[in-house]
Amino acid sequence: MSETQALFAALRQAADPDVVDAIEQLVWHAPDHALCRVNAIDFARGAELDEERAIAGLLHATRLGLFDLLWNILCPRCGGVLATNPSLKTVTRPEYRCAFCAAGHEPILDEVVEVTFTVNPRLRTIAAHHPETLPPLDYYRQIFWSSGMDLPPQETFARVMEEVILETVELPPGDKAILSLALPVGLAIVFDPVTHRAQFIEVKGEARRERQSLAMLLDRSAAPPAMATLHPGPLRINIENRENTRALPGVWIAGTELDRLLARRKPFVSAKRLLSNQTFRDIYHADTLDVEQRLKITSLTFLFTDLKSSTELYEQVGDLVAYDLVRAHFRVLTDIVGAEAGAVVKTIGDAVMATFPTPNRAVAASLRMREAMRLLNEERERDDDLVLKIGIHEGPCLAVMLNERQDYFGQTVNIASRVQNLASSQAIYATGSVVDHQATAHLLEKAGVSPIPKRRTLRGIGDNLAIYEIP
Repeated sequence: MSETQALFAALRQAADPDVVDAIEQLVWHAPDHALCRVNAIDFARGAELDEERAIAGLLHATRLGLFDLLWNILCPRCGGVLATNPSLKTVTRPEYRCAFCAAGHEPILDEVVEVTFTVNPRLRTIAAHHPETLPPLDYYRQIFWSSGMDLPPQETFARVMEEVILETVELPPGDKAILSLALPVGLAIVFDPVTHRAQFIEVKGEARRERQSLAMLLDRSAAPPAMATLHPGPLRINIENRENTRALPGVWIAGTELDRLLARRKPFVSAKRLLSNQTFRDIYHADTLDVEQRLKITSLTFLFTDLKSSTELYEQVGDLVAYDLVRAHFRVLTDIVGAEAGAVVKTIGDAVMATFPTPNRAVAASLRMREAMRLLNEERERDDDLVLKIGIHEGPCLAVMLNERQDYFGQTVNIASRVQNLASSQAIYATGSVVDHQATAHLLEKAGVSPIPKRRTLRGIGDNLAIYEIP
């Protein structure tokens, strides 16, 4: 058996067989560009797979060395990749600047950091492993733009790029070039996707017949140049590449066609979603963030559970039986959390803290948990039912390292914990931001459940929050 066959055999032991089949098809039969920065959501949809199982399969393939996991910092305006990181630990800058949009962006995990998978060279070598060899159009398609860009097919893409770029040149390291073109009225951008350098040109006034000149240095260490103001007409741009890599500078025209291109977006796997993925947490454990990192998430849903009267349970049935029951309940809850795209962050005594990318996933998990506990109690055939208290809240937080574990910090976490403390029966308690979520409302309506509004003051929380009981 070859090394590759052994790796795929190991993958079949860890991942869904249908997902492994799809990964094999992708690796051996897909064109090169399809194996660079694989969008896991696209992959799942194309192969008609469950998204969570597809992500889990790609994570296991990464663990075995078949793929490389990449954390890309995106510009939310243009969809360009501002930096690529082999680990979330290397996302250390407070701001990443997009030269193309002249804007800076904080690396917020649910908006700015995407996760992609690229085939490992030992499995299959693709052109993108050597981006300095890619033609300009392929460089933009595979390297500059993120997997969240819904770019048109190659021929259409080429036509669109011809309309938005007046002139381009391939510039070797240390080389110089001259671009000669006619400037139209409006905004022009001289931009290089390799060095991420840009020169903005405001073109206005009366047209000139005499040639105008502009100089531009491709130097990452230099400050961004100020906006230049020129007249419509002939222009000569002197470009010097001071970097040790090939550059691909071009002159872009800002307008309707460019806006239409940049507006083409599709879903991608965010860092937030991956951190809330059970398979990812199981594989990477504490090897995710550095202890000094504090990365923001604008919206994450927290679910807390606790067993009511668990102390009495130990007295009634004895330590051994109670311990087995608690472990059984943990297994059931963990399976449900994972099936609903969530992850168990930690267990505390008989309690569980879990995260979900969206409120509806947490509510769906809570309904399944309650039903699972009912079935578990039926199997026990005892009067002393296990009662699970559940609380859910959604909001901003920080992803941090606490006690050598990837964890979360902030008021959202505190509120979720206190909401769970309000529950005293099999009812589920959730805050207004959870119940008001559109997908949650649709889920509850479909389940025939009507949340009951309540007002509660939570300990240590100043505001009187809208709390809902999900009976």
